[in-house]
Amino acid sequence: MALNGHLIVFGNEKGGTGKSTTAMHIAIALAASGKKVAALDLDSRQKSLARYLENRRTYATRHELDLPHPAVLVVDGEDEAALDALLAEKRAEADVVIVDTPGRDSLLGRRAMAQADTLVTPINDSFVDLDLLGEVDGDSFKIKKPSFYSELVWDARKARAKADGGSVDWVVLRNRLAQLEARNMRRVGDALGELSRRIGFRVIPGLSERVIYRELFPRGLTLLDLAALGETSLSHVAARQELREMVSGLALPAWERSAAAKDAQAA
Repeated sequence: MALNGHLIVFGNEKGGTGKSTTAMHIAIALAASGKKVAALDLDSRQKSLARYLENRRTYATRHELDLPHPAVLVVDGEDEAALDALLAEKRAEADVVIVDTPGRDSLLGRRAMAQADTLVTPINDSFVDLDLLGEVDGDSFKIKKPSFYSELVWDARKARAKADGGSVDWVVLRNRLAQLEARNMRRVGDALGELSRRIGFRVIPGLSERVIYRELFPRGLTLLDLAALGETSLSHVAARQELREMVSGLALPAWERSAAAKDAQAA
């Protein structure tokens, strides 16, 4: 089968970075733009992405809402060949396949990363999370050396190049950015910029720290759904703009084609 679908893998071995929330919002943004989206949840214990989409289906059915709802499968076990076959199947069927990996090292998570077209690593805007990517000197706040996760991604990129000559576009998302700039934010940004030049990832802004994200999960909703439900405020409008900028920053072929088509229709 031809592998047509763009594979986006969300990977981070640290919990609490908004990985599943970000994956959900990007999945719904792409689905709402008319793309066929498939989702795989490799965390068979927590199943955060699968639960989010399950909540969405339940809420939409209960309130008779017509909401885009990507299909999701929870993948259990450590069968790499089975995962390969499933990814090939979904990529042949969908425009975009989104994979949410566990917040820990896992065999299937590594396997998915090695096949990714886009690897998204959300981190909170702190040196605690930055330590996942690179060790920072306590006096100068300069990067001393890449950390274990950066080495893991390097291995995944080599595996992808060896397998089919393809490349993995690694994007680091700065989630939970403070609303007001602070010295710590600048230092984290400087360290990320230095590390990105050394090991080759792109840095884009993610989702700010907002209470609304915690309230959306039980209903399975995203920021894109609030206007249809009549729950719009200035804060929500700003958050939706952040989401659009985040998706645009990923530079996904499916999203760029949709934007180009809309521009052509408006012309």
